[in-house]
Amino acid sequence: MAPRTDLAALEQDYRIGFLRYLPRHEEAALTAGYALGRRAIVGGVNLLDLSVVHHRVLGDVVGSTTVAEQVAVIEAAGVFFAEVVAPYEMAQRGHLDRD
Repeated sequence: MAPRTDLAALEQDYRIGFLRYLPRHEEAALTAGYALGRRAIVGGVNLLDLSVVHHRVLGDVVGSTTVAEQVAVIEAAGVFFAEVVAPYEMAQRGHLDRD
């Protein structure tokens, strides 16, 4: 079994990735988010822990934005999070297809 990824390091990487995505919504940042999700799976991070990381980062970012910016930040966070959890979805579908 692979070693469990340190959640503090994962949170830091998630924050960096999301903050890179936020200003321009570039595909490269989404690709990095997808890679982060794959690393999380390999590191043994479950989806609930990843959701907590997302929530913490989003809370910090929303807390430092103006009210006018918050809707755009929340929408961008949803897109980024969907990309990060896409590997979990693919893994689950692959597992169900084998049954």
